[in-house]
Amino acid sequence: MKPVRSLLFVPGHKKDWIHKALASEADAIIIDLEDAVPQEDKALARSNAREILAEVAGTGATVLIRPNALDTEHFGADVAAVVREGLTALLLPKLFSRDDVVRFDALVTAAEIANGLPRGQVELMPSLETAASINKVDEILAGPRVGGVMAAAAKDADVSREVGFTWTPEGLETLHLRSKVVLAARSAGIRCIVLGLWQEVRNLDGLRTFAQDNNRLGYTGQVLIHPSHAPVANEEYGLSERQIAYYRGLIAAFEKATAEGHGAVSYEGDHIDLAHANHAREALAVAGISTELITEGA
Repeated sequence: MKPVRSLLFVPGHKKDWIHKALASEADAIIIDLEDAVPQEDKALARSNAREILAEVAGTGATVLIRPNALDTEHFGADVAAVVREGLTALLLPKLFSRDDVVRFDALVTAAEIANGLPRGQVELMPSLETAASINKVDEILAGPRVGGVMAAAAKDADVSREVGFTWTPEGLETLHLRSKVVLAARSAGIRCIVLGLWQEVRNLDGLRTFAQDNNRLGYTGQVLIHPSHAPVANEEYGLSERQIAYYRGLIAAFEKATAEGHGAVSYEGDHIDLAHANHAREALAVAGISTELITEGA
């Protein structure tokens, strides 16, 4: 799964909200069939999700769906209904071990066969919101179909109850678990590493600081609950024009140096070598900027 800077949650039973989410500045949307949907509206949410997937199929939109957890009566119907063209991945809730990922994998495979999709087309994104899942993050991310991961660090949510921390905006109480998830994801070769979420809807300054801190930690994006948060997340998890120019210049300087037989060069006062050039290439690639164009001097 390609890295995304902003993923906007939207309740599945609110079809007009889903359309507004698709029209927002968010890189991706997550249609929720779980916590945000009342029990009496579960079937409606599935139906809405299926109709939306038909609308976006072939458009390039990144659409995830969060099904209900394995300890409910809804998860089977959820997977069977929404594994269709247009679906990028399922965001898996309330996992406890790799076995839970395997269970969802089996359901998705059956749905792909039933609905005429190639096997393996739909990816899985574990949401780490239980103490057990965080403790077993390495084995969970080694599970089938895993193409991304979401670490939960929200105020007074499932993860805070599970782990027992008291949330603060500074996040020192979750620094270890957030760092652990990034390291495990990188070790597993996963590049879509997102965090959830900032709950103070009107506090955009707080959101910006939160996003900056987590981007520095290694997160590539953030799960959001309001469209107004998308521009902030896109800015903080993306590259500024200044950063793009810096990385372009760095790569050009290094390539010129290597062509002249040098293994390192000074660039804007910094000593740079192959490691720095590789870092710049990856940063640009994550931002969707072709490294081939950089090589050609674009």
